[in-house]
Order: sequence, then structure tokens, then C-alpha cells
Amino acid sequence: MRLPLLFKTQQFVLSIEIFPPKTADGDAALRKNLQTLVAYNPSFVSCTYGAGGSTRDRTLQWCREIQLDFLCTAMTHFTCVGSTREELLSWLDQAVAEGIQNVMALRGDPPAGQEAFKTIEGGLSNANELVELIRDKHPDLGIGVAGYPEKHQEAPNMDIDLNHLKRKVDAGADAVFTQLFFVNDNFFAFRDRCEELGIRIPIVPGIMPITDFARIKRITSMCGTVFPVALATRLEAVKDDPQAQFEIGVEHAIQQCEELRSAGVPGIHFYALNKSDACQRILDVMQLQQKAST
Repeated sequence: MRLPLLFKTQQFVLSIEIFPPKTADGDAALRKNLQTLVAYNPSFVSCTYGAGGSTRDRTLQWCREIQLDFLCTAMTHFTCVGSTREELLSWLDQAVAEGIQNVMALRGDPPAGQEAFKTIEGGLSNANELVELIRDKHPDLGIGVAGYPEKHQEAPNMDIDLNHLKRKVDAGADAVFTQLFFVNDNFFAFRDRCEELGIRIPIVPGIMPITDFARIKRITSMCGTVFPVALATRLEAVKDDPQAQFEIGVEHAIQQCEELRSAGVPGIHFYALNKSDACQRILDVMQLQQKAST
């Protein structure tokens, strides 16, 4: 089911993001965790597309499996990095031939060893150009784009970053899915500013439950996410206790999700990191299995 119809027909759009594992053992573990997560009837499962398209074949493989074996709508990620316009169109045609109906259109991060994004000859420079390409070639596809409640690291200021988002929306995006955040007030301020700019499509908060403090610190340092001091202090105090970190992280995510749902968000996009335990706990507390299936 395409994004516009999902948001039109479902009261709450629950989505899960995974990435293609690098090993057979990783594949087996992901299948086991997906089996747990799809029991909550997510509206779709998205699969990432590695830097420079390094996992693009695996991305399609997993999208195919999500739809055929897990009977769940899939969304493929799609980036500009390292591909010409013709190569992007060819891959997009392949995705459509596989039955993919939704695409997460992203500029993409620079490949390993490259400090800044570089447009290759014959390629695209920005996500809004990618949205235009998709909408022109396959107008029926559902298109998601990224939003940054606390500003993309490369943007000089929030005004410029929001204008970039507006261009993606004007190019034909159907929904905005945000970067992970841990301070809900920052999301609410972002949502208000999007409204002021005339962005009227659904804005879905992205939540990454904390299960490993060291890993989250690495992730937030790369994307510039604000980390609450009080939460960091609690996690630092139990840095040698993985279970305590998990409990604190899940507790914070539940509080975030409950407040977001009370504030009328159209859904929640979980960055699951290919695991199910944290999301399962959150969804059980929020009773989202029933919400997602109605």
C-alpha cells in the first residue's frame, strides 16, 4: 500500500526501519526479530540503502522478503550517492518491477573515506532532485523524505534546513520521517515551523530506543542529535550494566512515544537497529498492536 493511502486509511501509521545484515548469521537473526515485530502489524518496514549504494541489491532482496515472506508493505531507501541519473533510473525501474510501492528518497551520506558529499558527473546533488526524478518517472510511487528536528549537521542554520525540506515537499514528497531525537519539545518546535512554511504532509517522528549507551553516543555524535544531560547522567552511572541501560533507554522511549501520540502525531517510525526487544516492550506498553491493525 502506498504512503498516501496508508495515512488516509490508518489512524496511526507504525513503521519499522531495518538495515541489510552483512552475514548469514545476521540475516537469520533479523528474520527472527522481524517475525516478532510484524506481529504488531506495522504499516510498513523500510530497509536502508548503504553509502554509495553499497547494499542496494541486498536492500531490494530484503524488501522482496518483507513483502513475500512477512506479508508486510516494504519501503526501500534510495540515495543519490555515486550514481548517474541513468543508473538511478535503472535501479528505480528494478525496484518497481519487484513490486516496491514506496521509496525513502535521501541525498545520502558520503561513502567511507570521503568527508563531504560530492555530485558525480551526470548525477544528482540533492534529495529534492531525487524526489523530482522519482515523481517524473514513476508518479504512482509513495515517497518519504527525511526531516531534521534539530537541523542537519551540514545546514548553516535551521531556516536554510527547513527551506531544503520545503523543496523536497514541493517536489512531490508524501510524508516526512524525522531523524532520531530524544527531546520531544524540539520535535514540536520543528513541526510548528513546518506548519508555518506551509508543509501540510504528515510529519512522522523517528524514535531510536536506547539499548547500548556507547552505541547511541556514537550515532548521536555523527548526526548532531541533542542528548538530554539528565538522561546521559543516568546512563553513564550504569555504563557497565547492559540491562540497566536497556531499561532506562526503553523507559525514556516509552515516555517519548506516549507524549508524541497524545500530541496527535500521525505515526511513529522506529529505528530498530535489527533488534526487536526494545520495540516490543514499547509497543506492548502502548498497546499499538491493536492501533496498527484497526
